Amino acid sequence: MADDTPIKIVSSNRRASFDYELGERFEAGMSLSGAEIKSIRTGKMDVRDAFVLIRQGNAWLINAYIPQYEMATGFNKISEERRERLLLLHRREISNITKGIEQKGFTAIATKVYLKRGRAKVEIALARGKKNYDKRESIAKRDSQRDIDRALRDR
Repeated sequence: MADDTPIKIVSSNRRASFDYELGERFEAGMSLSGAEIKSIRTGKMDVRDAFVLIRQGNAWLINAYIPQYEMATGFNKISEERRERLLLLHRREISNITKGIEQKGFTAIATKVYLKRGRAKVEIALARGKKNYDKRESIAKRDSQRDIDRALRDR
């Protein structure tokens, strides 16, 4: 059964593909408060500096920014905009992420956050940091592809 439900991308970490070689990806739910999900549904979230930490058998999203929801009052207000948020994953997925992180040079980063059937999901990728020469190679490849596309389009 193909999963063709529409998704609305809230935030994406475009810099991640430039700074890291992205490997295996996982989809995780997030444990959020009412004001946090409302703020995400208005399209306000930032995952540029977010990463995943495995602690005591649970996955945690660290350093993701969800701003205060303007209409929130009383107990519904967000106390910390960059608090640690529990990720909802299966044990098998958590063990795969743990094995990936234990390899030298690998980390787990958040690549994008989106709404799927009204629920906030975060895409996590196992990533290895690129060296400077790898980044130059990526830039050269992208520039040459742009030149090829431009020549074909102008023809």
